[in-house]
Amino acid sequence: MRVDRPNMPPSYGVVADAPDFVPLEWSWVTDQLAESRNYWIATVDQNGKPHVSPVWGVWLEEAMCFGTDAVSAKGRNIARDAEIAVHLESGDDVVIMYGIAEEIIDQATLAKFVSAYDEKYDIKLAPSDKGTALLAFRPSKVLGWRESDFPNTATRWRT
Repeated sequence: MRVDRPNMPPSYGVVADAPDFVPLEWSWVTDQLAESRNYWIATVDQNGKPHVSPVWGVWLEEAMCFGTDAVSAKGRNIARDAEIAVHLESGDDVVIMYGIAEEIIDQATLAKFVSAYDEKYDIKLAPSDKGTALLAFRPSKVLGWRESDFPNTATRWRT
């Protein structure tokens, strides 16, 4: 991923060519993603209205993997438009991602996801349940910053 400064209003203090800018490491993002318990999924409904919902998931092979019932609001929204946003819960250590969610169909990836999910949440995910969509979200753009040093750490990664 290419790394640079996010485009923000001047009043935010995020200056593209700031001499003291040191981008956050990608490993900082992946650590946040791996450790997070809840991920907020933002989709758009058929009328163009936003829908936001928390899910459990795992960071696996550069994708945030999660499941949802195919007939849930987010399931229907993703089936119609797979472009979504994902945000972690913290407003202090911020990670916001944009990209496409795709159904996991590769059996090896599915097995890794189920195993990682079961270990993380100490429950048994039942991928054979009819109507459950298991998805891999691969971000194409990621924003991250530490609120304690926001103007100096605001970083953007893009594919």
